[in-house]
Amino acid sequence: MAVQGTGRRALVVGLGVAGISTALRLRQVGWEAVVVERAPQRRSGGYFIGLFGSGAASAERLGVLDAIGDRRAPDSVVHEVNRAGRRHRGMGFTDLPDRPRMLLRGDVEGALFEALPSDVDVRFSTVPTRIVQDADKAEVTLRDHAAGTTVTERFDLVVGADGVRSTVRRLVFGPDADHMHSLDHIVAAALLDEQVSGFGPHDGLVLAEVGRSAWTWPFAGRGPSLLFSYHTDDIDAQFRRPAIESLRTAFGPRPTGPLLGELLDRFEKADDFLFDSVHQVRMRQWHHGRVVLLGDAAWSMTLYSGLGTSAALAGGELLGTMLERHHDNLPAAFGDWERRMRPYIDYQHDHLAARRLLFAPATRTQRAVRGTLLRMRWAPALGPAFGHLMAVSSETKMKRFDVAAV
Repeated sequence: MAVQGTGRRALVVGLGVAGISTALRLRQVGWEAVVVERAPQRRSGGYFIGLFGSGAASAERLGVLDAIGDRRAPDSVVHEVNRAGRRHRGMGFTDLPDRPRMLLRGDVEGALFEALPSDVDVRFSTVPTRIVQDADKAEVTLRDHAAGTTVTERFDLVVGADGVRSTVRRLVFGPDADHMHSLDHIVAAALLDEQVSGFGPHDGLVLAEVGRSAWTWPFAGRGPSLLFSYHTDDIDAQFRRPAIESLRTAFGPRPTGPLLGELLDRFEKADDFLFDSVHQVRMRQWHHGRVVLLGDAAWSMTLYSGLGTSAALAGGELLGTMLERHHDNLPAAFGDWERRMRPYIDYQHDHLAARRLLFAPATRTQRAVRGTLLRMRWAPALGPAFGHLMAVSSETKMKRFDVAAV
């Protein structure tokens, strides 16, 4: 569909969910969009994500919800397990009252990328090295590492959607230390080519110990996604050795047993994996002049929130909508955009501790509380009432809340 141009030109830094959704919405409302990405090519695959109601609503308005699909297996069961192999009924995403779509990150990025109009200029191996603003434009120096060239161009708008360690944020808002807050945790993720031994095709598992856990997330039609999470008092030390060595140390010194041993071995043999420290990003303001941050660059809520992808979709869509509503008046558009997004993001930040308890309980008490909650969920007498409380909780309502609806 042809879109009448506004004569305005935007630079979007980052080709993830936040960046592509922003570029797509900007083009829909008439902006010219240039997207730069540090990587030499578009990523595929990626680890497990859940797409909740807030993100699904934005994806539908952007025209990509059907293309994103859903890898959820309706008959999947999640098992709580221990190292000895004992198991009992656990709780996975399919057991939540809002039943989010279960996806790989690449499913969302791929659908968004395919929806981009052909006139969106996408440049790989390219990063900004300098951003200077004046009354009329933002002047950005871009380095193409593949070609070894540097150009300087002028834009009406610069969107930093380049992740938790955002280059745009450092250039415009200051050093990472001012905005990144370590949660003293490491996450490691990989895609498995086949199911874990002894489990059904659509089974998932959770091994949760004090300060560490291992999860597998089942999908329909392919192998599961594997996730490790653990606490550490020395983040830097985790990166001074191979990832698998740090993982084996974190889950030692007790014998792994056959199940955990298989998960660690499978991670070691994976063709591709994620191994990273966990940080929140907290900022007093997400915009300055003609530059605005969104997604993990602005508010990284970590994977423990479960809402990173949904918030990225909503943030990108809403930004374009506000620019259209305010006829490209940047201060007014940014102000209304941030006033809408801020309560939604702050709620997720403030309630992170309770969600992290499910991933990696920090103490024996937290582990006991976690076990009690799971037993209540599946107790014949208490389960229905517990499920109803989950369905009407503020947590569930917030995940369903369509923050980008205007």
